[in-house]
Amino acid sequence: MDLYDTFLCAYCGEENAIFIEPEDGLRQTLTVDCEICCRPNLLRILIQEDRTVIEAEPES
Repeated sequence: MDLYDTFLCAYCGEENAIFIEPEDGLRQTLTVDCEICCRPNLLRILIQEDRTVIEAEPES
């Protein structure tokens, strides 16, 4: 079962859609390019029972 969520780009602040696969674990780290400015965001994802927390930061 995939989860659909969004994050704000760490560079331009635009909202981006993302699919998260819970089978990959409750804590995940991904690099995803912004759909608007194409810059890479490092995402730290925490899947909890009632919500998903996504933190985006510039990839260094």
